[in-house]
Amino acid sequence: MKMRHSVFILAGLLTAGGSQAASLYAGQAKAAAVCSQCHGIRNPSADAPFPPLGGRDTEYLKTAIKQYRDKTRVSEIMNAIAGSLTDKDINDIAHYYGSVKP
Repeated sequence: MKMRHSVFILAGLLTAGGSQAASLYAGQAKAAAVCSQCHGIRNPSADAPFPPLGGRDTEYLKTAIKQYRDKTRVSEIMNAIAGSLTDKDINDIAHYYGSVKP
């Protein structure tokens, strides 16, 4: 019985790890398409003076992006860019950037 219970726990952990990887992969793709032109991945783009997002706190990034999307935090550029992001996009992007070492 203990062995059977352990197998179910292990299967659950493996499944959870797979979905996190998918979120990081989706976040990486979305960040490359939407964010990295200005913010880069580890360093800001050479053409723009925007802060790098790699290694930032995940919760801070989610909050900031949602505020830009909802226009409670004002930046003409960021309001326009974040306006097209879903909650899932924001979650994936924040987790991806949070996982990157600066």
